[in-house]
Amino acid sequence: MSAAISPSPINRFSLPDAGGHFGRYGGVFVPETLMTALQELGAAYDVARQDPTFQQELQHHLKEFAGRPTELYFAERLTQHCGGAKIYLKREDLLHTGAHKINNALGQGLLARRMGKKRVIAETGAGQHGVATAAVCAKFGFECVIYMGAVDMERQALNVFRMRLMGAEVRGVQAGQKTLKEAINEAMRDWVTNVRGTHYILGSALGSHPYPMMVRDFHRVIGREVREQILAREGRLPDEMIACVGGGSNAMGCFFDFLEEPSVRLVGVEAGGRGIQRGDHAARFEGGKLGVLQGCKTYILQNDDGQIELTHSVSAGLDYAAIGPEHAFYRDRQRITYAYACDDEVMAAFQLCSRLEGIIPALESTHALVHGLKRAKAMRSDEILIINLSGRGDKDVQQVAKILGVTL
Repeated sequence: MSAAISPSPINRFSLPDAGGHFGRYGGVFVPETLMTALQELGAAYDVARQDPTFQQELQHHLKEFAGRPTELYFAERLTQHCGGAKIYLKREDLLHTGAHKINNALGQGLLARRMGKKRVIAETGAGQHGVATAAVCAKFGFECVIYMGAVDMERQALNVFRMRLMGAEVRGVQAGQKTLKEAINEAMRDWVTNVRGTHYILGSALGSHPYPMMVRDFHRVIGREVREQILAREGRLPDEMIACVGGGSNAMGCFFDFLEEPSVRLVGVEAGGRGIQRGDHAARFEGGKLGVLQGCKTYILQNDDGQIELTHSVSAGLDYAAIGPEHAFYRDRQRITYAYACDDEVMAAFQLCSRLEGIIPALESTHALVHGLKRAKAMRSDEILIINLSGRGDKDVQQVAKILGVTL
């Protein structure tokens, strides 16, 4: 794989534009009843992002509550197993609540408090965003309602219990596929009904402006730490960075500070599911089309009539029909390359990482591991590969045991 270099320089800080567009992607496609709320949120965030007091408070909570900075870990046995590039894992799995999601939940929680909102809603697929939101609401004293598809509630039962332990009301969604897309639909309906006193903590870098920008910014801490840590360890930047991509928050947070470093290859890994056939995967760049879903224009898995296709992934967090608009933009510019990993590969890598490194990765993160192990084998021993381990696999152990036929 050759380095993905943009055909012309990109000023990453110029994106999105004032209308929330990343080139032809992004924007605001919502009912009129939500326009005022989105404008209010955008104005509040524009002030907060430039306010040293807000930023200092966020950094305080990221350190004291979330546990930042997270380690950049040399995976010695995985490196030996592959026999190629040195493999480093960015350990977002070490964060409080178990994944990178707490970065964004804390940022939006502080913003909600600044705006005087007393009630918070969120959607969740794998449950990690729901757990992070529940934890932040408990910390700040907010009323908390989490929407979750009934299928996801079953395969992530542990996280449902964790949310409820922290005082959140978890509302199961029975419509459609009963997964993340339907959970977002219900959360948006709630927000339309209760917009005056409610803040919606959207969990990924998608939806209407300002969410893709705001969620990206709250996760930029990942990439900033990676840069500092790899320079301290190796004295240079990595040759390649890999992250899984559902909506795309962990990947964009990891990649953003490297977008203007053409020597660093950036690869996002989608869910290949059972294989690239209709209804069996969630790889939006493999057969997806430009369209509008849940607030923004981006690549979507849809049929010729514009109806959203069924999706599948062993990982609830990647089981979604659309990808964040900023990812679509950088894919067009050939700055970020996209691959996919299938369920059977993910199950094998999940067990391999657990056995060789003593680290049980989230099924979402394992998609990045699958591609990372392939790339490491093809790279030289003097090259450096960083894989963003976006979350830990405690939440997935029961599901994996069931798939493997193990009775707990």
